[in-house]
Amino acid sequence: MNAKLLSALTATAAATALLGVSAPAQAFSFGTNGITFTQNTDVRFNFKESHGAYTSSLGIYSVKDSATSLVSTLFSETKSSDNQWENEWKGSLGNTVLGSGSAVFTFLANQVYTLGLNSGGNGTVYSTSALNTGFGGSQQAVFGGASSLWSALGKETTNVFQAAGSYTDGTASLSNEGTLISFDDRGNRNDADFQDFTVSAEAVPEPITMTGLALGLGGLVAARRRRASKTAS
Repeated sequence: MNAKLLSALTATAAATALLGVSAPAQAFSFGTNGITFTQNTDVRFNFKESHGAYTSSLGIYSVKDSATSLVSTLFSETKSSDNQWENEWKGSLGNTVLGSGSAVFTFLANQVYTLGLNSGGNGTVYSTSALNTGFGGSQQAVFGGASSLWSALGKETTNVFQAAGSYTDGTASLSNEGTLISFDDRGNRNDADFQDFTVSAEAVPEPITMTGLALGLGGLVAARRRRASKTAS
């Protein structure tokens, strides 16, 4: 293979890689106002920890005319906490929540979704505030990538998440380090501590496509053959 062709192939491979590993798709809305994407988007959720006295599960719900329907369960607790009331009912991965603690969900374009935390007899609260109709449309989840919210994890105090308004403007970023999402399950007389169930979320980058690379290489080979044919004639 001559040096010119090798150089061209290398450039094509690099260009294809840049196209394949594009920036994560931006959400039209991902926060307390709802979840909607303008194109199909994979989002990875990771369980962080819980501090609720209930045995809860977190799911993704589709929304139509203010009615919700469960489409996927992300994480479920097998018990209320690691060791009952110790460390404020702390639940950790491998003890209260089993499995890998990671789940990927594909949000379909232009479909409206919400996250919902079901706590058994205590009912379900939604990340979309307007859907919490039984509670006057109250905010039951915070979305935020601010360092103050991340550093609050693990401190195991009832007030670390209480300043909910300072951590969310209704739409959160899914790029870079992603965002934290933390719920208040309205337990303990609605203490609004926003630490009852916490996960992180980040968009999954599109992988390098071998199909695109093969098409690029094929085009270069065809062009080289045409040049060789013209030279010969």
